[in-house]
Amino acid sequence: MKTRFLLPNRYKKIGWILLIPASLFGVFVVLTDFEPDWLRLPVFTFFSEGTPFSGQGTTSFSTIKNNVANEIAGILFLISAMMVAFSKAKDEDEFIVRIRLESLVWATYVHFALLLIGMLFLYDFEFFHFMIYNMFTLLILFIAKFNIALHKSKKQ
Repeated sequence: MKTRFLLPNRYKKIGWILLIPASLFGVFVVLTDFEPDWLRLPVFTFFSEGTPFSGQGTTSFSTIKNNVANEIAGILFLISAMMVAFSKAKDEDEFIVRIRLESLVWATYVHFALLLIGMLFLYDFEFFHFMIYNMFTLLILFIAKFNIALHKSKKQ
């Protein structure tokens, strides 16, 4: 069976090698508010609204100074998780394609159920923080469900 949109199998190993440290770095950044001065860099922004006491107004299509620790953690996590999630299995066949599809559908349902719960019961900054984490749940759920289902199928 031809799978047009999957990466070659070798990317799965690279993805796992990057995913584990990226996850640990991301958790570290979130839990400790890690923002070293050397990561405060000028970055391009589409839109930035200054706070009332910062002396900055609203700017569009300009550069601002920003600590990029969060962005590095998020980008590393997304790229490595996509490599893990969307790389072919060594023996990619119709059965694995079916497990992949069912896992993706299941992860999508759970992801949007969590989003719905968040919309109903979280407000203000709690909802904002929830949305930041929710960006990653679809990939996390898919990787977990797919690998568990694959492991169970190999046992039988």
